[in-house]
Amino acid sequence: MAQLSSIVILTGAGVSAESGVQTFRGPDGLWEGHRVEDVATPEAFARDPVLVQNFYNMRRQALSSVNPNAAHEALARLEREFQGDFLLVTQNVDDLHERGGSSNLIHMHGELKRVRCEACGAVMAWEIDLFQETPCPKCTATSALRPHIVWFGEMPFAMHSIEAALASCDLFVSLGTSGNVYPAAGFVNLARNYGRAHTIELNLEPSLGASQFHECRHGPATEIVPAFVEEILEAQ
Repeated sequence: MAQLSSIVILTGAGVSAESGVQTFRGPDGLWEGHRVEDVATPEAFARDPVLVQNFYNMRRQALSSVNPNAAHEALARLEREFQGDFLLVTQNVDDLHERGGSSNLIHMHGELKRVRCEACGAVMAWEIDLFQETPCPKCTATSALRPHIVWFGEMPFAMHSIEAALASCDLFVSLGTSGNVYPAAGFVNLARNYGRAHTIELNLEPSLGASQFHECRHGPATEIVPAFVEEILEAQ
């Protein structure tokens, strides 16, 4: 691999799965026992906000029982020790990357430990349960706080910044993703065709878009990610 000056890494549910975080959508199509339409759309929140708030309260609570794994820690090491530009983009809404030591990252699908006020627009760190009657700490409006999560039908966060990084990087790595969720599934083509980056898939098994990558390495994230990071750092 040629000398690198800029790396963009995309992570998905496969990275957190080895920490015990359930992948949101199961093989039966349900999201932790619920239909997508019931818990992960703006229409669902308007129709039954109590159900949606409780769903995300349970997911937020579950974070206390999981910890970062070797893949999270290896990516944090890469950020610290790589001598060029580095950006980590995650589709995950958990906080395991942060707890693993990463800081230069974008949560394109939002974060479980943040809430947003639809009255004043404030985004706030949030650790406890959220209820419809909870007043906004900033503007005191009630029935205005919602999970800071990108639902189906909403635009992912920071897309301009992500696309700019993809266009200028010389290595793009997709890690632990299924390859069927857009726009993230299209990042490999942006990096490869627009930015001319070398592209690598690191995944438990080939994703739906595996053929679009220059190189694929498959196996458990806790094994292949530390080895990959070691290889990159040794080549500097």
